[in-house]
Amino acid sequence: MGSLWSADNRGKVRRLALSSTTLDANCTDGNAGEHGANELEVSVHVFSFGSLEVGSTANADCFDVPVLGSVPEGTYLCCVTPNVVINKPGAASAIGFGDVANAKPDGYKVAVVSVNLVILPALNLMKLTSDDFIPIARLNYDPSAITVRADAPWKTIEEFIADAKKRPGAMQVGNGGVGDIWHVAAAAFEDRTGTQFNHVPFQGASPAILSLLGGHVDAVSVSPGEVMSHVQSGKLRTLAVMSEQRLGGVFADSPTLKERKIDLTIGVWRGLAVPKNTPPDVVDVLKNAARSTASDAAYKETLVKANLGEAYLDAAPFKASIERDRESLKKVLAKLVIQK
Repeated sequence: MGSLWSADNRGKVRRLALSSTTLDANCTDGNAGEHGANELEVSVHVFSFGSLEVGSTANADCFDVPVLGSVPEGTYLCCVTPNVVINKPGAASAIGFGDVANAKPDGYKVAVVSVNLVILPALNLMKLTSDDFIPIARLNYDPSAITVRADAPWKTIEEFIADAKKRPGAMQVGNGGVGDIWHVAAAAFEDRTGTQFNHVPFQGASPAILSLLGGHVDAVSVSPGEVMSHVQSGKLRTLAVMSEQRLGGVFADSPTLKERKIDLTIGVWRGLAVPKNTPPDVVDVLKNAARSTASDAAYKETLVKANLGEAYLDAAPFKASIERDRESLKKVLAKLVIQK
């Protein structure tokens, strides 16, 4: 079959993700094994994207490559049979970022990057920066939210804040890891409300949510999409979202912090990137595939169902937005106390 990036094959790389099927649908055609070492690996450094499913539209040539999903942090989704799963969790994405940044820049390893790529260097928790990657596309954006168990004593965000002020440092708030965006969001919430929490780091949002469900922490500061299924089932309650406007669906009754006179909007963007020095022609193939994926109706529908905010940007505006965040978050982080 030759290189995935050969002149004959580039046109076949049409989509990077189509989240309408599940992981076991990936590239199971009889020709998949012919690709040999030419596996395209997608390294997912966040623990999960909530309820978003992994999927692909594997065709006879097996060049449609899955990207997103509720899969372990650092998972590689390869266009061969069987799928290869390698976990690289920890350090709020730093381990996974380093794995991709140090990979051979040939286009066969693609990273799902997030705002942590900006936060971790600013906190001196990672030597890598966004300069070590070439952006391909931004995929989505989700705000932070304060979520508690449905049987918790706090029915409103005001009650939650009032109790926290009475018991400084006593209330435990789970996050996705030291320096993770959800840690920063909780710290920013403290700063704006005059509260103090006991921040409990986990290796991603999913274990933080499981700990909340088990009664081991009092709240989590992760995205609405990551708690949506539990809010729907009546096990959890989202007290407020850190977005400009209210969300729809099961979060329609959850106010924004701004509605409650708390001036705070913060969240996570997620996108695709490859190691710097990846050949321009290879980068162009991936850019076009990402653009095609983002315009697909099934992909858009999956984002809506998972309550994940669609916020696609092509490579150039995505890079510009990363640079803006580098500057704006420096100011925010300088005011916050992040316990390392």
